[in-house]
Amino acid sequence: MDKPTGNFDFKLMAFWFIFRDMFLPRENVLLEVGIKPGFSILDYGCGPGSYTIIAAKLAGERGKVYALDIHPLAIQQVKNMSEKKKLANVETILSDCATGLPDQSVDVVLLYDTLHLLSEQDVALAELHRVLKPDGILSFNDHHMKEESEIISRITGKSLFKLSEKGKRVYNFVKVH
Repeated sequence: MDKPTGNFDFKLMAFWFIFRDMFLPRENVLLEVGIKPGFSILDYGCGPGSYTIIAAKLAGERGKVYALDIHPLAIQQVKNMSEKKKLANVETILSDCATGLPDQSVDVVLLYDTLHLLSEQDVALAELHRVLKPDGILSFNDHHMKEESEIISRITGKSLFKLSEKGKRVYNFVKVH
């Protein structure tokens, strides 16, 4: 079982993300995923919610965003931001792996800068495979991993996903049936 970072480290990361997002807007990343109104999205390892809030706006009122993180401060920050921005389509999940979501219920999983932190990566990838719809997308980026060699082999290694598209900022994988 993984453990959350300390509160100070989380707050430092969240503070840094404010500046990162000013210069590199997260919306530019999410546009590569093709999120449409009505989509159900899982932001796995949501952190302070940089992607969650934008995904909620893209999914619209008919859509739903599940923001999952192991850190209670992350969950609280996402709740606070969602309330402040009046986004009723965001639901938080405090967990280190299991989503609690039904099988094949999610259109898109956002897995950004999280996989390298997980001690049981195969368990997490199996959970994401389980919740993705048959035509669902696993959108991935982790700047802590080497591009072609490590990323593609890690995500496709258990034959759960295959590369669909490599964008400028993300890799989009589709579920293998």
